[in-house]
Amino acid sequence: MIQDSEVISRRTLLAALPLAAMGAADRPSVAITMDDMHWSWLVDPMDANRRILDAAWKYRVQFGLFVIGENAASETGRGIVRSWLEAGHLIGNHTWSHRRYNGISFEAFSEDVLRADALLGESLAAPRMFRFPTLAEGDTLDKRDRMREFLAAHGYRNGHVTIDASDWYYDSRLRERLKREPGFDVRRFRQPYLDHLWDRARFYDGLSRKVLGRSIPHTLLVHYNLLNSLFLDDAMAMFVERGWRLGGAADAYRDPVFQRTPKSMPSGQSLIWALAKETGRFEGELRYPGEDDVYEKPGLDRLGL
Repeated sequence: MIQDSEVISRRTLLAALPLAAMGAADRPSVAITMDDMHWSWLVDPMDANRRILDAAWKYRVQFGLFVIGENAASETGRGIVRSWLEAGHLIGNHTWSHRRYNGISFEAFSEDVLRADALLGESLAAPRMFRFPTLAEGDTLDKRDRMREFLAAHGYRNGHVTIDASDWYYDSRLRERLKREPGFDVRRFRQPYLDHLWDRARFYDGLSRKVLGRSIPHTLLVHYNLLNSLFLDDAMAMFVERGWRLGGAADAYRDPVFQRTPKSMPSGQSLIWALAKETGRFEGELRYPGEDDVYEKPGLDRLGL
């Protein structure tokens, strides 16, 4: 179990940041939440980890890290989780093996959740946060509702995403290009990636205003990967330069919208997407899946990336 009384006692600086002007004016806010912690894909995991944490420190915000249990089972994985705890960030459960719930039984999936829970232990935030792999909450009503009951019984809340994105695809394209061409200029991915994040942020914030009548404190889904070790700082600067506030993950999750449980099917996707789907009034605006490589491939192909 990942635990260290000294580390746990130091969850202060960023985690204790106030909600500040969460409801002030009409200025959108966004918190960074990262999935997976796939450090084994990185040439220098600890250097990449430092760059990601430096971005959080630079803007004095608290991230959320939803950890795949098997990625935290090694010495390197434990060290990464510990560094995030020392910096005051939120740690969430992202299952042990990242198997998609839609493809396995309730019994197998719930066992995967508990296995990660046993490893992460006291590293997990309070209240405990869980995020479904690929945001898939189940392919039937029965599976969806059984898992919602299971998570509640084990003290978990859904670590909902409001701004979904396909950074994982940009990252996979970048890594593939570097394999073929080690000297490739990675900076060529910077602007296309920032443009993608900005496009998705505007879409989901606009949908939030239509569905809920307000701009909620958003949670942006990105992944712990090479792409974000290079350009996350730039992405955060972009949001600030364009009038958004950078908020903390734990602060965002205090908003009542994150207690909502949409009844729409297919389940999952962005929380805002699901709430819009539930109304039945936005069919022309809701593609399914909300985000995927098929939407991004043509543009990256045109750019020769």
